Amino acid sequence: MVIASLNLPEDYWKNISISKQDIDFINNFLFENETPRTARELVPLLIEERIHQEKQSVLSKQKERGKAYLPGQAYHVGEKLVFPKLDWQEGKVVGERPGVNPGIGEFVVLDVEFEGSHVWQFAGCLADHKLNNTFETVKNDNDSGLENILKLYVHDIENKLIKALVEEDGLVRIAGRWFPKALLIDISVGHLNLAEAVLDEADGKPLSTSAILKQIEMPGNMNSNLLEFSMNYALQEDKRFDEIGPAGEVLWCIERLEPEGVRKIPAQLDYSPIPYDKSVLSDEMLALELELDDELSDLNPDEANQAEIVISLAYPHWRAGTLPVSSRVNPFIPYAYESERIRFTLVDEKTNEEIPAWVVRKSRYVYGLKEFYERCGLIPGSLISIRKSKRPGIVFIDAKTHRPKKEWVRTVLVGRDGGIVFAMLKQNISADYNERMVAAVPDIDGLDVARDQFAKSKKSFEEGVTSIMRDLTKLNLQGHIHAQELYSAVNIVLRCPPAPLFSLLSTMDNFNHVGDLHFRLEETN
Repeated sequence: MVIASLNLPEDYWKNISISKQDIDFINNFLFENETPRTARELVPLLIEERIHQEKQSVLSKQKERGKAYLPGQAYHVGEKLVFPKLDWQEGKVVGERPGVNPGIGEFVVLDVEFEGSHVWQFAGCLADHKLNNTFETVKNDNDSGLENILKLYVHDIENKLIKALVEEDGLVRIAGRWFPKALLIDISVGHLNLAEAVLDEADGKPLSTSAILKQIEMPGNMNSNLLEFSMNYALQEDKRFDEIGPAGEVLWCIERLEPEGVRKIPAQLDYSPIPYDKSVLSDEMLALELELDDELSDLNPDEANQAEIVISLAYPHWRAGTLPVSSRVNPFIPYAYESERIRFTLVDEKTNEEIPAWVVRKSRYVYGLKEFYERCGLIPGSLISIRKSKRPGIVFIDAKTHRPKKEWVRTVLVGRDGGIVFAMLKQNISADYNERMVAAVPDIDGLDVARDQFAKSKKSFEEGVTSIMRDLTKLNLQGHIHAQELYSAVNIVLRCPPAPLFSLLSTMDNFNHVGDLHFRLEETN
């Protein structure tokens, strides 16, 4: 047995780049197996192939150094050999003579000279010896087992592989799975028209590809997996259709039948970027930014792996019937390999009612909760818990409701001039709330008109915030307002994430920080 050592650099897998040879290997694999695969499924195959290539390279290099010594072979004086059992040391045959050992039969004794003029004896022409097995292998000297490599580097390798596969014209991707374009079954325009009719009849309810195919007459002698993938590709390339399933599930609907709040961002969530300097935000402000669960905040996804979180419902999402996909909420929401819009199910923990919902990934919100908010009697500032489910595509939601009772809360009113004013009034409250976020809205339609009027007034951001802060401070005997209260109020009038507002509070002289994120408006003559 000829054994070589494979000792890859420590950063081999960390710094791996996907080569044309790697892509050719994956192409050949997909052609031979005729089964679509995800990049994650292809990574172990790629790693094993790379290890195989590196082993073959080691063996090839060792062979270039000379013939590997085997006891059963005949050698002549002057021949150069390498000895696998001696860590591939090189030697030169300098003599030979008949061997004498009645117990093992005829053989030859070889005198082999190594570096340093050391001469050792080896057997030749010895037919019966365990080292005569010419199977060639390479042992791993470092910790390069497949399981360990996947544990450490699967995400990095997967991302690099996806980038390389995207550049490969001969492959197509559907719902995260890759397949050779040349093997796809031709799906005609007629078949796609029938698919549209099937989905039309479903009246907006998403259907799986197999459910669509059951109602379309296709030749019966086709590979079912290949047919389904081919139909998926044809539907994906037709702008009439939208793939909306969470990762691992392919679901189709007609784009024009999707709710308007999914196809177009609701007006209350629409944000015109405001220039600001985030470097001026204090640690307290940064901590509050995370706590506010604003989907527009540019924060890294939360990796705490919590089973449940509680969020406070900001006015824009209450009015639009949406949830923010903030850094804390994001881990609870189904994801997809490619789809920008994902259909999933929210389940009311109290009633077990299923609520059809949509994730709009690009704009970071969940749509479909308007009726839920109204049924639970929620107002801006109400508390909602979100909990994970063991079932894919299912998320539990719970409004912290209670028997209605009268409470003094901030109330948003529309003045005679159409402007927005704040007052402390008694309101019927049916759910727990965050005191700094709460705001009762008696006249929803009137507030919509007032918001539009403010937008048309072309007031600057600073002017708008100053006006709102001036109104809010009248409700506080100390004459100051907390940054979170101001954030809540500002977003009733115009959409604004925390950072631009906090930056304004930190940089403008007329906003005086009096401690613990409380600010006082210093009026100037």
